[in-house]
Amino acid sequence: MPGRIRSRDQPMTSHTNISPSPDDVALIQGPLCANIDSAGEPNLGGEVIFLGRTRHEVHPTHGTLKALTYSAYESMAISQLNELAAQAKQHHGATSVRIHHALGHVAPGEISVYIQVRSGHRAEAFTACRWLIDELKQRVPIWKQEIWEAKQTWVTGTPPAQPEAPTK
Repeated sequence: MPGRIRSRDQPMTSHTNISPSPDDVALIQGPLCANIDSAGEPNLGGEVIFLGRTRHEVHPTHGTLKALTYSAYESMAISQLNELAAQAKQHHGATSVRIHHALGHVAPGEISVYIQVRSGHRAEAFTACRWLIDELKQRVPIWKQEIWEAKQTWVTGTPPAQPEAPTK
């Protein structure tokens, strides 16, 4: 499946229309733009869009959050994003999926993650979108560094769940 790594300066116009296939996954340098495609397909009844933004926070000892900086094992991240898109279609009824994640500097209020899911019905779209963001945070090798006024810290991720050992 295709995937892209591109700079924020590259135009989004060729990627604004989401279609049933292929899915659209990308890592994009800098904060994301919410280019929402309003053209619907007549046989799709549900569409959910999730925008993950950097929150304004104040830490008691580090001060104000200035930005988040994202880095990734890019080829593996694209592969994992494609796998998640395929699984959302196979197991959660999604018809088409778009997942974009920012790399580099993302200030408070700016978009870090963009997920768009279309399906035949709204329940499938909501379920698939929620599943995608939860799985992305657990499985995709993207790391987040917090840039505070007084210090930089790395966010500790949640390790993927390990399969249970077979019982005898």
